[in-house]
Amino acid sequence: MAGKIPQHFIDELLARVDIVDVIDARVTLKKSGANHMACCPFHNEKSPSFSVSQPKQFYHCFGCGANGSAIGFLMEYENLHFVDAIEMLAESVGMDVPRDESAARKHDDLRPLYALMDEVSKFYQQNLREQPRAIDYLKGRGLDGEIAKRYGIGCTPTTRDALQQRFPEATDALTRCGLLTTGTDGRRTPYPRFRDRVMFPIRDRRGRTIGFGGRVLDDSEPKYLNSPETPIFHKGSEVYGLHEARRAVQDANFVIVVEGYMDVVALAQAGVDNAVATLGTAANRQHSEMLFRVVPNIVFCFDGDRAGRQAAWRALQATLPVLEDGRDAHFLFLPDGEDPDSYVKTHGKAGFDDLLGTRVPIVDQLYAHLSADVDMSSVGGKAQLAEKAKPLLQTIPRGVYKQLALRRLESLLGLSLGSERAGATPKASNQRQRAGGGGQLTPMSRAVLLVLQFPDLVATQPPEAYEFDEGLAGASVLMRLIGYCDADPATSTARLLERFRGSSDEAAVNNLAVRQWWPDGRELDRDTAQEEFANCLSRLADMSRPDPVDKVTAGNRTGLLAVPRRR
Repeated sequence: MAGKIPQHFIDELLARVDIVDVIDARVTLKKSGANHMACCPFHNEKSPSFSVSQPKQFYHCFGCGANGSAIGFLMEYENLHFVDAIEMLAESVGMDVPRDESAARKHDDLRPLYALMDEVSKFYQQNLREQPRAIDYLKGRGLDGEIAKRYGIGCTPTTRDALQQRFPEATDALTRCGLLTTGTDGRRTPYPRFRDRVMFPIRDRRGRTIGFGGRVLDDSEPKYLNSPETPIFHKGSEVYGLHEARRAVQDANFVIVVEGYMDVVALAQAGVDNAVATLGTAANRQHSEMLFRVVPNIVFCFDGDRAGRQAAWRALQATLPVLEDGRDAHFLFLPDGEDPDSYVKTHGKAGFDDLLGTRVPIVDQLYAHLSADVDMSSVGGKAQLAEKAKPLLQTIPRGVYKQLALRRLESLLGLSLGSERAGATPKASNQRQRAGGGGQLTPMSRAVLLVLQFPDLVATQPPEAYEFDEGLAGASVLMRLIGYCDADPATSTARLLERFRGSSDEAAVNNLAVRQWWPDGRELDRDTAQEEFANCLSRLADMSRPDPVDKVTAGNRTGLLAVPRRR
């Protein structure tokens, strides 16, 4: 059972959806031979290398290596968790997701809250039309009706009990959602948390309303008020505007992180559509990790005053630990007295784009901050900088990025600190040696590759062909695949791979599913695949005889042998 969802349901779901339809609704595909092609949505490229196989129900990018089933695509493209992706797919084909009793109770308990929050959001939007004061406020901030509609902006009613009157049977649910409160003054009768405010709905990755941010229409405090923590809203792991900005973020290949709701909508009004905002909290590691799953580049935009630079430092420290190779972050500081809202109003999109050109790479910002109070002209000052930087550099994941960050420090200090060793992957030289010679596969790995790419091959061989030593490295994987194919002769590559999601063999089988059989990249035809599969099984039978010369030696006796990933 994956994610508390029965495996048989996942199999049936993948049998009923068509990955071409799922992806084509989000990325325009063009037929090319047996497959469909597009420019990859997960990295920048000028010529299409993103391939979708309808027979295999599987996608693969030959440029960045991204691959998977329709479930995996939705998880990556829509930034969904596994269960959320299952639910979205199931909804598209009219299937109800089964759950165990406890998970079903939790899901059934939360579903009405999501539905209620969406209805409340519509209620606030309708109410906005009847509130000239709120409309005048938004117009005064330079917003038009189209932007207000895109972001679902609304307004609370002026009467105290309007929410309860509109939803008379939902007092408890409104309280659970943080829209009603009893406060801290001993009152027993719930009253609205938000009053006389412009309301900004906060939507999750699936577009469901999970909370609100409210802005007063006068000078009273607090100027902004956010929903409290609720069963469906956790502000430390959400950002405002990501659902609305998702496509623009991916088109731009970077996301701008600002500090307020009005900053996001004002930038969008000016044509800068790839901005999001943290929800009254400092940018944290969860925010960065979530955004990096959507796009490889983050630009943190802060006021240029002391408070803004302190916020930038916290965001920098939170982001360093998730700076894996292929990711990058920058910092953009606005002139004193400006925020994104005011700046884009004065200078327009062109002016803001010019300002983006002054953004500072995260590594440069790191050293600029650490050296601000250090005399870099002295030996002692340089040593002080190195001492300050050391614990922060250690938080960067091992890889090329870490190596380059250390080299940048070496250039500032004028001496070597061992950047080659610091950035090297453990046993990298051994890995290169093992991957050498064309990365030859073992007979077991070849057999697994063939079953993954041609599941119907299993039915072509007699039962005695599968009588090989189950102690051979990788045998457990091959036997599982054979069992799945026997049980469902019509299974697909995608459905087989989903069986390994979350297992220790997941990476290996995913790699083999996209591995090219011929070194020159030629397609492996079905007849040749059947012949090669029979040869692999014969070879495994030979290796299973007593004391064969080339029997697989000690090592990982349950997983596959080394399978270098090709990119």
